[in-house]
Amino acid sequence: MKIVSGRTGSPHVTSQQFRQMLEGIIGQGSYIITSGENLKPELSSNNLLKIRSGMMAHHGCISCVDIGTYDEVTLTNGSQGMKRIDLIVNRYTRNAETEVENCSWKVIQGKPVASNPAVPAYTSGNLQNGDLVDECPAFEVHYDGINVTEVKSLLSVTDGLSGLSSKLKNAETTMNNNLKSLLSVKQVTVTNNINVGAGKDFEKYIKAPSLTGYTPIGVVGYDLVGNWDVWINVSSCYYNSASNLIYTKGHNFGTGACNALLNAFVLYKKN
Repeated sequence: MKIVSGRTGSPHVTSQQFRQMLEGIIGQGSYIITSGENLKPELSSNNLLKIRSGMMAHHGCISCVDIGTYDEVTLTNGSQGMKRIDLIVNRYTRNAETEVENCSWKVIQGKPVASNPAVPAYTSGNLQNGDLVDECPAFEVHYDGINVTEVKSLLSVTDGLSGLSSKLKNAETTMNNNLKSLLSVKQVTVTNNINVGAGKDFEKYIKAPSLTGYTPIGVVGYDLVGNWDVWINVSSCYYNSASNLIYTKGHNFGTGACNALLNAFVLYKKN
């Protein structure tokens, strides 16, 4: 075990250790960190792309375009009558001899085709395993003929701690409101006599009872009560808010008449 965040008398913290810590805080993927203009791409011409200020994390490696500045990336002309997708990557390199590390933009040119162009391949490394090259796809540049038709950002912008705090507060508010809503309901049993002959259909309409301070919102269930030697089926039982009626429909499949009591359980919400 080695101490990282402590004094040892000589320089000892490595870039790999620093990246390990950042991966634990930010995540092990690739992200734009909320800063500056969030590395917004700006197409100056078909041959030049400006990448505005911002900061990104890739496998714990932090790189940036300084605030108040921008990077320029030179683009290659498209081909008349052809389509193409170029990939702009943030390319990490490490010199095996000097151990010097670097990050820079690199354009990987795609193959021109008549239709359905493919995104070109890139080098996917692992900094923690000591790979010398690791490329992070940041933008796609789409060509139709000689013109650039789209510059597509590939990385999501992460929320800072304040943004996460705000989202947690909103989630808490939503949960509390939902809980209040659940606690502000009442169930009312509405009874309805059903008298129907053998082999007959039935339809019943009954007005939802008034409940001061509450509004009916739907039927949550029902049951039948009675003594009969028949088979009766309720095919639907629901509340229609437009008419304020509880609608019940069914059929008596039995060989005798039915005289039963239907209990519909209606849910009311507090106004």
